[in-house]
Amino acid sequence: MKILGIDIGGSAVKGAPVDTKTGRLLAERHRIATDRKLSPQEMAATIKQLAAHFNWTGPIGIGFPGVIHGPRITTSANLHKGFIGCDAVKLFAKATGCRVALVNDADAAGLAEVHFGAGRGITGTILLLTLGTGVGSALFCNGRLYQNSEMGHLPIRGKSAERFVSAAAKDRRKLSYKEWGKELRDYIGTLENILWPERIIIGGGVSKDYQKFFKHIKPRAKLVPAEFFNEAGIVGAALWAAEQD
Repeated sequence: MKILGIDIGGSAVKGAPVDTKTGRLLAERHRIATDRKLSPQEMAATIKQLAAHFNWTGPIGIGFPGVIHGPRITTSANLHKGFIGCDAVKLFAKATGCRVALVNDADAAGLAEVHFGAGRGITGTILLLTLGTGVGSALFCNGRLYQNSEMGHLPIRGKSAERFVSAAAKDRRKLSYKEWGKELRDYIGTLENILWPERIIIGGGVSKDYQKFFKHIKPRAKLVPAEFFNEAGIVGAALWAAEQD
């Protein structure tokens, strides 16, 4: 099945048509930079622009960095607050003229990894963490997704964990990989005591440098880098849309 996958991020909106049977992109990924927090209407216009780039008229899967309940967005920690309570399925469908399915962005990345990447064929509990502007999380048990786990907002020292352990926090705080790795070690240790995963997958752009910080984490579970990098959210969003059919 061919579906347009779209990944909404803190600095860009990215998308490409996806073959959901193989996880392969059917065209080069298109990226539209967003230099500020777009309002829901502005985001709808951007998604319309992205769909038009591919002359797309079929179904669309969209990953958004927030809690998703049905067609509505209920949290928007790193994007425009106007998304809170927004019926984004209706908004984006009207803008594109296409059927739209909406999913949390980390859940989308997790779907890509479990179907085609580092979690493929693994039974038991899998935890995926995406380390970027914030911290996304996706939780799977025997291949089934537990939606909206949002472990990135677990409190640390009275504040959201992503304030300390996201890739953006590493840069903001000017931490070395060793210093940051120790912060991650404590955070992941807390998650292990709650969830007891058998495999932990680390995604986000920083995962390409996993050898620089994995050695400082030392979890009980098997720790592996994501196999999908910039394409994970796109592929997973398309998979989600295919599953809603």
